[in-house]
Amino acid sequence: MDLITKTLAGFTAMSSWEYLAVILSILYLLLAIKESIWCWPAAFFSTAIYTIMYWNGALVMESFLHFYYLVMAFVGWWMWRSGNQNTESKIVSWSFYKHLKIIFVTGLTAILVGYITDNYTHADLPYLDSFTTCFAVVTTYLVAKKVLENWLYWVVIDAASMYLYYLKGYYPTLALYVFYTFMACWGYIKWYEEHSNREGKTLAQL
Repeated sequence: MDLITKTLAGFTAMSSWEYLAVILSILYLLLAIKESIWCWPAAFFSTAIYTIMYWNGALVMESFLHFYYLVMAFVGWWMWRSGNQNTESKIVSWSFYKHLKIIFVTGLTAILVGYITDNYTHADLPYLDSFTTCFAVVTTYLVAKKVLENWLYWVVIDAASMYLYYLKGYYPTLALYVFYTFMACWGYIKWYEEHSNREGKTLAQL
């Protein structure tokens, strides 16, 4: 009950800009699941708000991360257009071995970043924060490339972020990430079905 009360109090204290950023973030996710290229403008404006908001709040790493998201909104728009005016970008699936390499390299990077922030900054929960940040950077690129498994990465990242925000007392953001986690599961199912249907049609044409 105390958690619910704190969450509701946090939502009440949110600014109108923060509300707009949350709405645009949800809109981005829904449009991304539907493979709509218009998810990227929603991502651009939501991350622009968060970049400024976190910078003003002295959350420098979060501000840099969201600035990266802002840049990736342009990259994602371009990639989903496939660089070819006559073709549409399609969902792809990468091998388990390729994902293992991504996880290994990103994990080592997260440990290194966590060590640096733990020893040379006043960062709180440096390793957990570095884990979510590093994997979010990589996974955003996977979304832009329309890699099916990006949603599985987001499930883990969002779940870890929920724990991080719980420890920090960011209850409204925690509630938002609960929603994100379920939506990531739904996103994987929808993209998997779409990918399977396209592969099935391709095989039928052989």
